[in-house]
Amino acid sequence: MKIAISRASGTAKYALYAHWLRLVEPSIEIIDLFVEPEQAEKNLMECSGLILTGGPDVNPEKYGKAERHDECFIDEDRDSLEFPIFEKARELKLPILGICRGAQLINVALWGTLFVDIHTDHPSDIHHQSNMQGDSSHKIDVVAGSLLKKITKTSEGEVNSAHHQAIEYLSEHLRTSAESPDGMIEAFEWNEPTGKPFLLGVQWHPERLEFDNVFSHRIAEHFIFEVESRSLLFRSL
Repeated sequence: MKIAISRASGTAKYALYAHWLRLVEPSIEIIDLFVEPEQAEKNLMECSGLILTGGPDVNPEKYGKAERHDECFIDEDRDSLEFPIFEKARELKLPILGICRGAQLINVALWGTLFVDIHTDHPSDIHHQSNMQGDSSHKIDVVAGSLLKKITKTSEGEVNSAHHQAIEYLSEHLRTSAESPDGMIEAFEWNEPTGKPFLLGVQWHPERLEFDNVFSHRIAEHFIFEVESRSLLFRSL
């Protein structure tokens, strides 16, 4: 079983995604898509699931805020790679998990927008950015009846937080799965999931949480279940 990760190497933090998944299923083969876009697309076609990882900011030109370009730390190579990869994954009907930047990218790709800088655009007593000690943390409330509620079997809990951008307007194709107490969207899923493959976006970093936190291990377990289900389906065709 092969799972594609948009970036799974280069630093210890990027390597954590593969480690996190292998805590559930050690035999998983990880395909790192941080290569030339043409090769990444070919590699994706061999996989049964995609994780879009955290990282630098999505270029604000992508969501109508080009004038705020200088407020962002942008990796043009990742934008050039990951927007087409997301579209290809949808075409292939792969289960998709977006984490932090990955969730933001999904929203932008589906015509949603972002707060360019939370401190400026959405002032709050809750600290969403990382600090000198590492990730911040805060409570989230899970929406009743959501996919995330089904996965985690809980209505609230504590997650880590390390982002200075966040979802402003959620795409009409998506619906909120969880919020922080200040109203920030912390997770989303398909608005109309019928006939669509699994999709979940989370603003926190489950791969950096304590594994026994329900917002870590249960997400990994369910994502792998979705990937295995797709893999088995295509083997039987």
